[in-house]
Amino acid sequence: MRILLKWALHAVALLCVAYLYSGVEVHSFGAALGAAFVIGLLNTLLRPVLVILTLPVTIVTLGLFLFVINALMFWAASGLLGTAFEVRGFGAALLGSLIYSLLGLLIESALARLFAQQ
Repeated sequence: MRILLKWALHAVALLCVAYLYSGVEVHSFGAALGAAFVIGLLNTLLRPVLVILTLPVTIVTLGLFLFVINALMFWAASGLLGTAFEVRGFGAALLGSLIYSLLGLLIESALARLFAQQ
């Protein structure tokens, strides 16, 4: 139940990103569900490999390169999904992934409080 709720809330977060920032476009709630799934899949499978491969750059930049990796995952999801979820360039991916990450932190915090009470 928690995973489905988290997935739906992340889809809503993507819709919020598209509403707040014109560089990201999501055409429907179904597209947002698909995009949230693909972003989660990329972050689970590909992101750890990229973090390890780019560790020297991440250390030199004091961790700021992790923002670039997040943006690449966000941008890659838009490339895989085509016109249902569009990101207009790397700058849009960077800002969109930052907003999406902040909303994700709020979702995780709210879910932790909700499920801790039970």
